[in-house]
Amino acid sequence: MIQPTSKKNGFGNDQPLSGSSRKQKFLRSTLALGLIAGLMGACAESAPQTETADGTTNVQTEEITENTEGYIGQIVTIRSAPVEKVGDNSFTVSDEQFFGSEPILVINASGEPLLLPEDNVEVQVTGEVRNFLISETEQEFDLTLDPNLYQDYEEQPVIIAQSIALAPEPGEITSNPEQYYGETLAVTGEVEDIQSGAAFTLDEDRLLGSEDLLVIYASPRDGVQQPQPSAQLPTIADGEEVAVTGTLRPFVVADFERDYDLGWDLELQEQLEAEYSNRPVLVATGIYPSAIPED
Repeated sequence: MIQPTSKKNGFGNDQPLSGSSRKQKFLRSTLALGLIAGLMGACAESAPQTETADGTTNVQTEEITENTEGYIGQIVTIRSAPVEKVGDNSFTVSDEQFFGSEPILVINASGEPLLLPEDNVEVQVTGEVRNFLISETEQEFDLTLDPNLYQDYEEQPVIIAQSIALAPEPGEITSNPEQYYGETLAVTGEVEDIQSGAAFTLDEDRLLGSEDLLVIYASPRDGVQQPQPSAQLPTIADGEEVAVTGTLRPFVVADFERDYDLGWDLELQEQLEAEYSNRPVLVATGIYPSAIPED
């Protein structure tokens, strides 16, 4: 599976790992990375491409492993714990649980600071798959890349990241919400306890003693500076595995009534307030089926 980033950088500045087979192992790695977070359950034989809520390409990983060059130039989404920081704007991802794959380079071209996590917390990366050329990347994205750090990645597949989000487990969030308040997160989990079409929980069954995470899908009121949902709320079912992107806030009903057009009846509002007051809530901007394989 895949997970998020934290506030402190727990990675050293060692030289990047070398290896001539990185190009082949890029695609094998993507399966273990849980590529891609919006797949609609297509079968491996046909492996048709689908799209996430933000329009990024989702494919069966088996297809990628057989056709690396076919994905050069495409936008993909992966989730993985960072392996190692390479430079100020880059890191590697991998997943040795399945393949022992060599790390794959990710270049941060999002314009946001690169803050990598501790404690094996995962990140979700959305970006373009390219053949990595140092000079071309520097010029196009106004970056300064040390050739000594990147020479082993030259002309190998790389992901040029347009967005990088923390991707913790629901229980990691609910057990330590202060670490994630105000952060943009990408969280996967099983839908449970649907309160309404726009309020449900993500089940936490991995961390003992941790609580489920409340998710609310709502549009900000006019004039309120909050992220807008990226698409219409999809139909969700109890037990469905979904991926949710959004921002974490403490649940204070008065603040939510001020900032969002909730449309709740009094009974639902009182129920949520009684059960979740001052607990973390993920305000969703996107909800889509998850293609991340279960452990």
